[in-house]
Amino acid sequence: MKRLVLSLFTVMTVMIALGQNAVSWTFRLVGDGTENPRVEATATIAPGYHLYAIDNPAGGSNPLEFFFDVKGCKVVGQPKANKQYTKEFDEDFEVDQHFYSGSVTFTQALKPTAKDYTVNVEVKGQACNDAGCTRVFGSKELKGTAPAAAAAEAAAEEQNSEVQAIAEMTDSLQANTPALLPGVNTSGVEVDQSWWDNVEAEFKVFEDNPDQQGRSLLYIFIAGFIGGLIALVTPCVWPMIPMTVSFFLKQNKSKSKSVATAAVYGASIIVIYVVLGLVVTMLFGASALNELATSALFNIIFFLLLVVFAISFMGGFELTLPSSWTNKMDSKVDSTTGMLSVFFMAFTLVLVSFSCTGPIIGTLLVEAAATSNFISPAVGMFGFALALALPFTLFAMFPTMLKSMPKSGGWMNTVKVVLGFLELALALKFLSVADLAYGWRILDREVFVSLWIVIFALLGVYLLGKITFPHDDKVEKTGVTRFLLACISFAFAVYMLPGLWGAPLKSISAFSPPMSTQDFSLYEGEVAAQVDDFEEGMKLGKQLGKPVLIDFSGYGCVNCRKMEAAVWTDPEVKATIDNDYVLVTLMVDEKKALPEPIVVTESDGQKRTLRTYGDKWSFLQRSKFGANAQPFHVIVDNDGHVMAPAFVYKEDIPAYKHFLQTGKDNYSKEKK
Repeated sequence: MKRLVLSLFTVMTVMIALGQNAVSWTFRLVGDGTENPRVEATATIAPGYHLYAIDNPAGGSNPLEFFFDVKGCKVVGQPKANKQYTKEFDEDFEVDQHFYSGSVTFTQALKPTAKDYTVNVEVKGQACNDAGCTRVFGSKELKGTAPAAAAAEAAAEEQNSEVQAIAEMTDSLQANTPALLPGVNTSGVEVDQSWWDNVEAEFKVFEDNPDQQGRSLLYIFIAGFIGGLIALVTPCVWPMIPMTVSFFLKQNKSKSKSVATAAVYGASIIVIYVVLGLVVTMLFGASALNELATSALFNIIFFLLLVVFAISFMGGFELTLPSSWTNKMDSKVDSTTGMLSVFFMAFTLVLVSFSCTGPIIGTLLVEAAATSNFISPAVGMFGFALALALPFTLFAMFPTMLKSMPKSGGWMNTVKVVLGFLELALALKFLSVADLAYGWRILDREVFVSLWIVIFALLGVYLLGKITFPHDDKVEKTGVTRFLLACISFAFAVYMLPGLWGAPLKSISAFSPPMSTQDFSLYEGEVAAQVDDFEEGMKLGKQLGKPVLIDFSGYGCVNCRKMEAAVWTDPEVKATIDNDYVLVTLMVDEKKALPEPIVVTESDGQKRTLRTYGDKWSFLQRSKFGANAQPFHVIVDNDGHVMAPAFVYKEDIPAYKHFLQTGKDNYSKEKK
């Protein structure tokens, strides 16, 4: 496995090197200090290579793409090449390919809107020669200044265009997005730009507006703590407990000193893992974690990663760190004294136990990234390390408890294999997120449920000893514990069977795709949105004379699925939503492209380009309601003003009924 990883790394390095050698990019700002500056991007193409044009036909090689993130200016038109591309029929692709050779310069016109402006330009494309193709890229930040008079004039124009930005956004889909409620014609209802106005201050009229962040962090901490408890009973950690504690007791004459040493040992474990969580945060950053939660690429990587972990737990191979790392830590233990040597002992445990703890830590970090909270990895690692460190301190305080510890044996490998089955089931969740966000429809709900039924049925067969893996001992007799666990696994598989025909399956709603992806369903208790577009929902609410319930959700939102299964399926809640509200569900991770990108201004003054429907709904949630977490339910009247405090994740049916009733009552009072 180590060789495979190194080989993949080498291949990736070579591909990157080839991409860099095939085409080199230079960027410069021309006309700085004038009213009409421009960016020039020059590609120097290596002999024998072809760089494909911006308008290369579909079905051919990847076309060239330019991305401009601007501040204090705006782009005018599209990049233009200084020469005509070569057009040639490609027998492999069976299309005409458009490409450049030698060198080519692309010019992008700019219009300053401030005295100082910045342009971040990025270009991606593909270059090929007779031996193969490689991805090419280049980027640079350029800064410039504009004449004062020109900047003032452009700023005035920009202000006028900002007034029209929301209008463009609201008009973008009217022609293509019909109302989703049969029999109701909203064509005569005009879109009101004030629907997008910020209403954060209106929440203050109501009582609490609870925050989901604490709940997410608590969930991650508990998940980490449970992961640490599971790691304790793996073959890499369990045998280390009596050995390490006995070493502390023998090394120190007094019990108090032994306890202090064990406490430092446990604290060192916690520090090491928390630092690991902080490193993950530093590498990805706060904003990137939300992208990780919804990005198809990263969700597919997570899926493959968990499959690899599952195969490792089942005995296919072992994930091991280089032995030189462990040897170096051992030498540090021998060469240092006092509490520093205890810290290096803890580091040695972390390295030695990696083959068992690595998959658990990896799964935990993946889950932490999916919460979109930048401190989640550190919180998860704290919970994991706390559970892992506690036994060393407790057994040092009460050494007689060591005698009651179960002996090491084959049961620990059984724990690893069971974890492998669970990793395999969890992996499907991440593949499902990518599938939903991009609309591939390869893992609809019935397919997902079918795979889970098979996985847990096979887990039951394994627990009965009918399936064995490479490191398993032969099961001659099935123990009571294994038999009971097998019964639970079989029962869970049977419980999921009705889900193939549309049963809600509330216990797995957080993991499975939503009911709307089920091709055949006999279930009639589902709450479905009448509209999946904000403006159409507002128009429909005005036409019907009903308040609008906006559900900010996401395909990768676990808590959204829980709310839908645990709260919306209540008969009274469903009846109230269906009869008294217009329900609008907006997926903030929807990857479908907008007809045209829209440039908007965030609350901090930064410009941002909205390219997908998910971008649009996420911007609506931030700019209008000042929130960024999902699920986020808010009730508004026909002018876009809030009628009740926002409702975030809480599986509380009475509280949700009160939320709906408050919205109805306030809407009725307003009408009177």
